[in-house]
Amino acid sequence: MSPSILACPMCQQPLQQDDKVLRCANNHCFDQAKQGYWNLLLVQQKKSRDPGDNPNMVEARRQFLDLDHYRPLADSIATILADELADKDNGQVLDMGCGEGYYSDRWQKSLAQQKLHPGFIGLDISKHAIKAATRRNKSIRWLVASGAKMPIAAASLDILSVVFSRLMPRPFAQVLKTDGLLLLVWPSSKHLLQLKQALYTDLKESQYDPKTELDQYFSCESQRLLEFDFVLEQQQHLTTLLQMTPHSQRVSEQQQSDILKTLPINLTFSVNIGLFRKRAVT
Repeated sequence: MSPSILACPMCQQPLQQDDKVLRCANNHCFDQAKQGYWNLLLVQQKKSRDPGDNPNMVEARRQFLDLDHYRPLADSIATILADELADKDNGQVLDMGCGEGYYSDRWQKSLAQQKLHPGFIGLDISKHAIKAATRRNKSIRWLVASGAKMPIAAASLDILSVVFSRLMPRPFAQVLKTDGLLLLVWPSSKHLLQLKQALYTDLKESQYDPKTELDQYFSCESQRLLEFDFVLEQQQHLTTLLQMTPHSQRVSEQQQSDILKTLPINLTFSVNIGLFRKRAVT
């Protein structure tokens, strides 16, 4: 991958790599961390001292995702990526809000098996998540950075993937090439419904649909539902699932303790996979 796809977060000039240093024409420099990632998150872009997922949340997500209950989602997206990149030379892909790298890692390796080798970037605001991601895959360029102000050259990406992460239409459009693809995954109202029913008495059905919010910058090319059931039988597995979701912060320890007594629990995985094409004028 050409280093010039990276843009200096201070002045937006292209960043060039010299060994373990990224440097722009204005001589703003960024050293590579010993784990192999690049921290391009400026202090003024932080809304807290340590933004993003904390170490406990990252470890919970790593443990749960490594059980491969969500692998059908990773495999489905890998197929979409392969189809989109099949006729593209030097394709560029960025996984925004990549977390500890489970999905990015699977996609990159799946593409490599099909002789597809796009430039691949994983970006997250949590340094703890990115540190964990570097242990999964050394072929991906991992960045600690802001999704709202990505240190990525304008119109340089072929694909931007956003899985269970915040929607930021304008920044997304800025970094995608003309006719670039935004691959968006968001939960349906049935996603983990049994878990929510066990935790909340006043459960409200989500009606979230991103199409209206995206319409100024993107047209919806397709949308499909991916849905399947899986079973959790061990307390540790259910605990890690709770810890990687907002539910652990919203319910009491007693409620969490009570649900652990209900095992085994059958859960529904239900998400929307939307493909959105960047509009010609943004």
